[in-house]
Amino acid sequence: MIEKAYELLYTGSLLVLGVLIVLGLIRAIRGPLTTDRIVAINMISTVTIVMIGILALMLNEGYLADVGLVYAMISFLAVVVLCKVFMGVHRENQAKELQEKEENPHA
Repeated sequence: MIEKAYELLYTGSLLVLGVLIVLGLIRAIRGPLTTDRIVAINMISTVTIVMIGILALMLNEGYLADVGLVYAMISFLAVVVLCKVFMGVHRENQAKELQEKEENPHA
């Protein structure tokens, strides 16, 4: 009886989290800002880690907890790299704008 209730809870949670991933994917595609996209990707990664944890409980497989930890580390590195790339592009754009202003001060 209690096992059936847990299975129903886990399944419902996975469905809700799946919907959240789809909504995060929509936000990552639509933007409008690059920061919105980075935050959406980070949210998708976090929800995926939670889903892996729920699957570990649901299937009684301890190795899935290790998979979740590895995924968390990879996700963290991916977000750091995305932020680093975004900051580099932003600084390049600022330098170009500054150079254009210096070349055309009256425009």
